[in-house]
Amino acid sequence: MAEAISKIIAKGSFEAYSAGTEIKDRINQDAVAVIKELYGVDMNISQKSKLISDIPPVDIVITMGCNVNCPFVLCKYRED
Repeated sequence: MAEAISKIIAKGSFEAYSAGTEIKDRINQDAVAVIKELYGVDMNISQKSKLISDIPPVDIVITMGCNVNCPFVLCKYRED
């Protein structure tokens, strides 16, 4: 959802990527429904499940916490 919202609200200002530690067969369909309802964007078309290793080097990392150990991603700034 963060990637989709960033691409909608801050288009042209910065590039946003969402990625995880394991590939899923599809992105969360509850998230897809919310973004479709709020912004009219179908994340099934605009995004795909990807690993952290699939994204380019980043400056800022925002982690979700969720009581799990997040892998280290080299960055200039990190927020949990």
